[in-house]
Amino acid sequence: MPDRVERLDRLLPQTQCGQCGFAGCRPYAEAMARGEADIDRCPPGGDAGARALAGVLGRKPLPYDRSRGLHMVSQVALVIEADCIGCTKCIQACPVDAIIGGAKHMHTVIDPLCTGCGLCLPACPVDCIVLVPVAG
Repeated sequence: MPDRVERLDRLLPQTQCGQCGFAGCRPYAEAMARGEADIDRCPPGGDAGARALAGVLGRKPLPYDRSRGLHMVSQVALVIEADCIGCTKCIQACPVDAIIGGAKHMHTVIDPLCTGCGLCLPACPVDCIVLVPVAG
């Protein structure tokens, strides 16, 4: 089963967004491998991701469950510097440590690390974070 978990985890988008109902992509992959979760729970992976997961598990392909969220183009968070108060709540909310900064200082996002999960948005008390399409 470890090989199957690895294959499933590699197919997932690694956004760590939790829209699947699990704490991240790896726990979701483990649950699928155990037969405790279906292949349709990942909005960031979209229909193509659900088809790929079905292939690994030998299951009938399903479209992803739209009630869990919309499949979006790749995006990253951007801190609007002039509005940031340095509260650090976004840093605490980021599951991949893509936001840096100190207390009472402006924060910034390290683009290559950001998965675009959006978990920092509701954490920000001044709404100074937006999601933007990935450049290029």
